[in-house]
Amino acid sequence: MSDQIISNFESMLEQGQDNALIRFSLGNAHLNAKDYGQAVKHLALALKHDPDYSAAWKLYGKALVGAGNNDEAINAYKQGIEIAENKGDIQAAKEMNVFLKRLL
Repeated sequence: MSDQIISNFESMLEQGQDNALIRFSLGNAHLNAKDYGQAVKHLALALKHDPDYSAAWKLYGKALVGAGNNDEAINAYKQGIEIAENKGDIQAAKEMNVFLKRLL
């Protein structure tokens, strides 16, 4: 299932479409497939497109943890919490706080 999703989004990239949602979706699909390196790559690119994308910060932190980069994940969660709180995205901020506390 995730292979088909990944293939569909990669096809969109090959056709010249590239935005935060496509990168977020690809990162999420790779995260679900436990391909943490690719998840980190695509989620970082989603955040490059839209640095205020709270959900992308949350998944980026998860992908970094999966890849064994806990220090980077701590930084990602801290940044994501600040952005989420500034946007009023309280649920995302709460979730990232829980994940952050597990790493500290």
